[in-house]
Amino acid sequence: MSIASIFTRTDFASGASRLANAAVDLLFPKRCVGCDREGAFLCQECLAELPRLEPPFCFLCGQPGRLMMRLCLSCWERPLEIDGIRAPYRMEGAVREAVHALKYQYVRALAPTLGHLLAEFIAASPDLSGPADVLVPVPLHPRRERSRGYNQSLLLARETGKVLGLPVEDRALRRLRATPSQARTASQKERRANVSEAFAADATLIQGRRVVLVDDVCTTGATLEACAIALKEAGAASVWGLTLAREV
Repeated sequence: MSIASIFTRTDFASGASRLANAAVDLLFPKRCVGCDREGAFLCQECLAELPRLEPPFCFLCGQPGRLMMRLCLSCWERPLEIDGIRAPYRMEGAVREAVHALKYQYVRALAPTLGHLLAEFIAASPDLSGPADVLVPVPLHPRRERSRGYNQSLLLARETGKVLGLPVEDRALRRLRATPSQARTASQKERRANVSEAFAADATLIQGRRVVLVDDVCTTGATLEACAIALKEAGAASVWGLTLAREV
């Protein structure tokens, strides 16, 4: 039985969660999440074979596939209110293992590696490298963050910001209510309803700034869109979504 599984079944508060996180990071040797080779969380061979998300993809939601002009059928019929969503990888293989390790298995030490990948992607992306004044992580509800001990999106944003020299505003956006996990919500319509009006933004931190929202995974874009609506209502000049992986 792993240290992580022991702690996740307890009712201890955030202090126990932080202890579990520190113990896992300290005691478990670095092994590649893709091939289990010791030495790094992602070895050079697995890094070279990460499942990249290649065009063509929808200019708005970032979903790959057949397009009507620059948009997919869904965005053609109902355009998103976010300026665009981008992700460097498909949610499969070593990328899926890395996301799950960071998000559910308390391997916070993965964040620098994954943050570097996001920074490289931003620097190479004309869509994202221009409209970026500030990085804003998608927030967890305080109760869920206390239970987990950290927000994986904030870890990714901080590491990405370090590489690019971009500020991270983790207080710019807050979650107003505890919504059910999007992974348990079936349709795109249900996902949008699940997070509708679930976020609020601080205009003093956002007004007039070009925001890049950071999250770990995008499925339908419903959460990113709900965040973007709140940020734009608070005066953000533009809002792009950036996730490490995309479900396709």
